[in-house]
Amino acid sequence: MWKGNDHLDFQEFQNHYKKLTEKRLEQAVDERIESRLKEAMLYSLMAGGKRVRPLLTFATVEALGKDAHLALPAASALEMVHTYSLIHDDLPAMDNDDLRRGKPTNHKVFGEATAILAGDALLTLAFSEVAEAPELDETKRLKLVQDLAKQAGALGMVGGQQADILGEKQKLSLEELESIHRRKTGALLSSAVYAGSIIGDATENERIKLQEFAENIGIAFQICDDILDVTGDSELLGKEAGADVLLEKSTYPSLLTLEGAKEALEERYLAAVQALSGFDSRKTKLLDIANWIVKRDY
Repeated sequence: MWKGNDHLDFQEFQNHYKKLTEKRLEQAVDERIESRLKEAMLYSLMAGGKRVRPLLTFATVEALGKDAHLALPAASALEMVHTYSLIHDDLPAMDNDDLRRGKPTNHKVFGEATAILAGDALLTLAFSEVAEAPELDETKRLKLVQDLAKQAGALGMVGGQQADILGEKQKLSLEELESIHRRKTGALLSSAVYAGSIIGDATENERIKLQEFAENIGIAFQICDDILDVTGDSELLGKEAGADVLLEKSTYPSLLTLEGAKEALEERYLAAVQALSGFDSRKTKLLDIANWIVKRDY
């Protein structure tokens, strides 16, 4: 079993851990679950996607010199929470999207009620995935559950989603926009890196630097999303480009211009890279992920 090797390229790292995560996700959905609910859960859970959050967790553990495979339960839990958020985000009461990852959204296939329940089921399953993880000791499991609850909840992702809804058709300041996305997008990305820091036994200084990296790459991720909503190809994105304009949302390009948004993206990327300066050669995969996030076209 590969335990991490800086000589292996990022594509190999990405493929290895995506496959591992997807296998774990599929196994986690218990066969005793009512068949239609199970089908709806797996439909969105196994629909592909970048798996950025799991990859960040694995890469963080590897950067700390530990066996990245120990992160599998936490990485899977993060992807369950992320998938639940996408199912609910696509609902008519929220962003009312028809496509996700190039496929009809969950509620288009299974109906709104089942889609809501599938999201609820994935959210709650995520906590048992971490709480029952045999790979981790009790203290680490508790810290991970506490952080995931905080970052996914009203002070994190859910609060950011509410602020995003209230911000539609409003002219937000840059500070207000960053506050929304630090929670809506950045919270789970930060949780992914935090999980890796706990599993990898980071020192206090290492943990602080890793969180600085996570906060900057979280904002960079959202800036890139906003840019792609203007410049991206709908087929590559797997959803309709231009949705932010239709919803009259404030975005980084709308506040800073497209060129200004690209400059802000570069600034956040460089700040993220600088935060890893003390990790020597062990930071390779985290840098690869940061580079991938800012240069992606989907």
